Amino acid sequence: MPELIPPDVRWHAAWRDAHAEWGPGAHEDGFGLQAADRVGTAAGFAAWLARLNTEPCTYRWIVEGERVLGGIALRHGFGEFVRQFGHVGYGIRPSARGRGLASWALGRILGEARTLGMSRVLLVCAADNVASARTIERNGGVLEASPDRRVRRYWIENSLSSDM
Repeated sequence: MPELIPPDVRWHAAWRDAHAEWGPGAHEDGFGLQAADRVGTAAGFAAWLARLNTEPCTYRWIVEGERVLGGIALRHGFGEFVRQFGHVGYGIRPSARGRGLASWALGRILGEARTLGMSRVLLVCAADNVASARTIERNGGVLEASPDRRVRRYWIENSLSSDM
């Protein structure tokens, strides 16, 4: 059974295994990883996690047993980054896709958003990312009309009475 947990240094080896599966240079949404982060060493990994704790964002890892299966990020506020990329970003390692993990994790992070008082949540995905669009729609996402045909922008009404 999967769990959503805060990032923790004890998961270094399991996270590196997931990271390697994406392959070099691939973007792993949901982890907050930047090009300058040096996660190969224990010290670099710990520094990355410390940086994540300073951001206006709630990061969670999707784990099962001793494996990191993915990550999800709930970005707070409505600054320029959120307007462009949405409140939520997530990624599932390739070998764990197709199990409904992204939809499950999105439902859980929407609960955390409600706790933070976020009654409306923006999600953005590439126009050709059919799996992500389905995940968002399963969680109540309503497509916004947008002139930018490269992306799909969804809003989820995330009221406190919702059972998502």
